[in-house]
Amino acid sequence: MVRFKNDDSAYVGRYLAVVADGMGGHAGGNVASASTVLDLVHLDSRVQEDEPLTVLADEIQAANSLLSELVTTSPQLSGMGTTVTALLLHDRRLALAHIGDSRAYRLKNGEFSQVSIDHTFVQRLIDEGRLRPEEAEVHPHKNVLMRVLGDVDASPELDLATFDVEPGERWLLCSDGLTAVLRDSDIEGVLRGTSNLQQCVDTLVELTLAGGSPDNVTVAVIEIDDDPDAGSAPSTAAMTELPAGQGRPRQATVSAAPAVSTPAPAVTEGKEEADSSGEDQEDDESLQERAELIRQDLSSRPHVLVGAASLATETGQIPIVTKRSAERRAARMLTHKADDAQSPGPAPEDTKRPGWRRWLLPAFLTVLALLLAAVMWLGYTWTQTRYYVGSYDNRVAVFNGVSQTIGPIHLSHVTDISDIPVDSLSEYHRNRVEDTLPARDLEHADQIVEDLRDTAKAVMCPPVDPAPGPTSTPSPTSTPAPTSTAQPDAAANSACGGKQ
Repeated sequence: MVRFKNDDSAYVGRYLAVVADGMGGHAGGNVASASTVLDLVHLDSRVQEDEPLTVLADEIQAANSLLSELVTTSPQLSGMGTTVTALLLHDRRLALAHIGDSRAYRLKNGEFSQVSIDHTFVQRLIDEGRLRPEEAEVHPHKNVLMRVLGDVDASPELDLATFDVEPGERWLLCSDGLTAVLRDSDIEGVLRGTSNLQQCVDTLVELTLAGGSPDNVTVAVIEIDDDPDAGSAPSTAAMTELPAGQGRPRQATVSAAPAVSTPAPAVTEGKEEADSSGEDQEDDESLQERAELIRQDLSSRPHVLVGAASLATETGQIPIVTKRSAERRAARMLTHKADDAQSPGPAPEDTKRPGWRRWLLPAFLTVLALLLAAVMWLGYTWTQTRYYVGSYDNRVAVFNGVSQTIGPIHLSHVTDISDIPVDSLSEYHRNRVEDTLPARDLEHADQIVEDLRDTAKAVMCPPVDPAPGPTSTPSPTSTPAPTSTAQPDAAANSACGGKQ
């Protein structure tokens, strides 16, 4: 039987190339691929609002959210998914975003390589050393995907990379319908040996069909141009499309890199696949208006759009995709028209806007610095209303401030040094002084010093012995012993209140 339902979608323009392969084993594979591609085509522009790789990743994540919304509104689409391999060109650099088992190949300076990595179960086994590459071709689970866009993951993990490009190098994007039949060496031989891009894609598709491809086949070949005015855009070539049930391709020349979407023969079991897009509750006129809006946007730039995405825009047979994409596209088109209307002469407020942007950041930083300085000054002023008693040069002293430092800045200074040695205090009071004793004010600090003075007196002045009583008269023959005339220490005498 012939598979009339194409789950592949592809877009190639001057700055953007996308290949998406919907999961045909689930309802809505064509919806998933078409929705994703149509949601990305607006990136086909020379100028991007942010870093191209960031923009590409963000838009693919947004497309994934759209798929979740579609499942919410149409539960019959539950389980749908799609692969995505996309290239975005900007200033001689190419941003790559990839998820699934569609592939990206590169031919540069005579070197051919597969740039993308398949997110499949067998590829994981190969990476872990549990399976040889030649065994993967016949593995029963070789088509099991580990990562795709769809309603299974709110934030899918993308492979992201950026490459410097040179004029003349070629890139090939394809769905797994190509790689399931042709080996990498076959693809490399065709890409190297064919100078004409149209002939290149024709040959790849013919070889795939001759090998009995079991799936849809989508191929896009891009060659980097050396025309500076084209911004390294893909070269002009032709697009070939092979409709289901026909043996020869029909050709149409377009100004973009070629993309080929071929519903290949496939054996199906049971009843023919039904359209999984769901029933649309609106009339045909409204659907056609949305499709026309998308077509107008696409007609503003050279491009090739094929597969399920092309069907959605041409016939509106996937109304959910057309409706959702049209709403976003309408908003962008209105924005672009407003920008174009203002481009001949900037309005007065537009001329002021850059000035505001220039001084807004310095003004914000200045205000922030002033606030920080004010807070620091108020904090320092508050510390100077505080007092404490501590040790200074082994003397009990009164300090104004707090006993902390901020880097080299001391938040206190000595206001009064007493004559009380710290060593003259008891061990308990000495430790307290060394740890500082906080005071409510200067008067309280002086009171603490006086209390410590009393403590020092108690330690330094032992109890006085009572006066000696009368003694017997010494014997005339005895010689009187000399008496001690030592004087007490001056500091001790002062502390005890004695006299010399």
